[in-house]
Amino acid sequence: MELEQNVGGRDRLVRGLLAALLTVVAVQALRRGKRKTGLLAGVGALGFGFNATTCFCGLNETLGLDTTEE
Repeated sequence: MELEQNVGGRDRLVRGLLAALLTVVAVQALRRGKRKTGLLAGVGALGFGFNATTCFCGLNETLGLDTTEE
């Protein structure tokens, strides 16, 4: 199954930066023993990282959004 690209330009950059930021938040939270916060931030980081690397977002597809032409 091939995913049709619908994330590009600034949207892709912002998602990559959010993935990096949430990774830092997850690591810091886990070091402080805040497992729930660390887990949620980690899941968010994985989601945004997936979007940025594959240029595909399921929510964008559902809403009919395409930011590849920005």
